[in-house]
Amino acid sequence: MTVQDIRSFNRFYTNVIGALDYGRHLYAPYTLTESRVLYELAHAPRTDAADLRTQLHLDAGYLSRILNKFEEDGLVERGPSKTDPRRRRITLTERGREAAALLDERARETVGAMLDTVRSEDRPRLAEALRTVRTLLGEGRAPRPEDVVLRDPVPGDLGWIVQRNAALYAAEYGFNLEYEGLVARIVAEYAEDHDPHLERTWIAELDGRPVGCVMVVRDEVPGAARLRLLLVEPDARGLGIGDRLVGAVVAFAREAGYREVVLWTNDILAAARRIYQRHGFVLVAEKPHRSFGQDLVGQDWRLDLLATPE
Repeated sequence: MTVQDIRSFNRFYTNVIGALDYGRHLYAPYTLTESRVLYELAHAPRTDAADLRTQLHLDAGYLSRILNKFEEDGLVERGPSKTDPRRRRITLTERGREAAALLDERARETVGAMLDTVRSEDRPRLAEALRTVRTLLGEGRAPRPEDVVLRDPVPGDLGWIVQRNAALYAAEYGFNLEYEGLVARIVAEYAEDHDPHLERTWIAELDGRPVGCVMVVRDEVPGAARLRLLLVEPDARGLGIGDRLVGAVVAFAREAGYREVVLWTNDILAAARRIYQRHGFVLVAEKPHRSFGQDLVGQDWRLDLLATPE
């Protein structure tokens, strides 16, 4: 391996990226950097200019000009942070979310078209090669919270939610196939009929692989949203993923106009319960039951969105 080898590969990959980004006008009417800013804003419930500068390594003046343009185009709203008045909180408007979703859709279609040129038997080699480059040039750096992105599910993700819930709960708590059946029914109902304005699923992704998930759906009680299927992979814990997923649910429920968020869990899930408490959920009822091959104590938790400040 020589310096020339790296430079040659850089030229090759730059041409690949150039074809993806500009040959098909993927990011029009936005530049690549502007699109990256939109992407970050779309995958974080709340952020500020300092966060964006850190995540994207952007010059403060350059980022300010981008945000000014977005504000003029009606894509973002800026206001003081509720936790630190020295910071400016930035959120996407409805128009901004639509623009980010369109860019994401175009990106997936274009990269998908590129992958269609790779034979199915060669794709595992390609994936492994990409992971090798990241590992070797990353100098063994441990994952950071900012490496995790929250995104909408794509084909295959809902099946992953069922499989990982079943496998993890069997390994960590001894749950049997009854639990897998419950998760499968929940996911199937969501896939077959859900209102995207009132219901949503998030996938937490790290280094190109899913490492967490959560779902919010309409509850039987009018005005209530129900949080379901919160999960974080063991090797991705400690990065604040569960906290971000629950925060995404709460922020979405507020914007959708729900009065409260409810959830059902079991007392053995101590880490999840601590996350719910941090977000203001209150335990309202608990009851022993025999389910999933175990003796458990079920718990109902509730977050009053009208009484709890953002």
